[in-house]
Amino acid sequence: MPVTSNRTLFFPDPCSYDTSPPGCHYHPSEQNFSREARRETAMAKDILGEAGLHFDELNKLRVLDPEVTQQTIELKEECKDFVDKIGQFQKIVGGLIELVDQLAKEAENEKMKAIGARNLLKSIAKQREAQQQQLQALIAEKKMQLERLRSPDLPRTLSSLFLEEASLQTAVQCSCHTLPTLFPRKGLLFQD
Repeated sequence: MPVTSNRTLFFPDPCSYDTSPPGCHYHPSEQNFSREARRETAMAKDILGEAGLHFDELNKLRVLDPEVTQQTIELKEECKDFVDKIGQFQKIVGGLIELVDQLAKEAENEKMKAIGARNLLKSIAKQREAQQQQLQALIAEKKMQLERLRSPDLPRTLSSLFLEEASLQTAVQCSCHTLPTLFPRKGLLFQD
């Protein structure tokens, strides 16, 4: 890359000076002088150009060729634009990353809620299974009671139960007076 310098040397163009006194017009000898001065200036510029020194539009001596200087300035402006665009891109990407992080947190929260709901449903299902088993056992017990009540031996069983109850009641009434003598220990006494 070419080396640039901030130092400038000022060399006025010798052709730009008017050496004629005021009010005088061009003389042929002056015209030859100015042609010769221009030629010498051009030769000096060529020699300086070969040495890497150039005159700019203000006749300042520059180390760089004016075209290279212009390209350098354009490149500098393009680099500045590029850096600005990269900065904008970084801001956009930063905002996108924040948005994605926020969405990830929300997704994680929803995932945890879904896991909790699934576990709750599993526990409810287990509770229902246990309740269903209890109800099935109760139904089986009630069916057995219903079968006993529907059995053809029920009237005989009921009548025998009624007879047994009546005999027990009479036995209890009769033995109420004799029981204290049979069981004299405390706590086993029956009282009317």
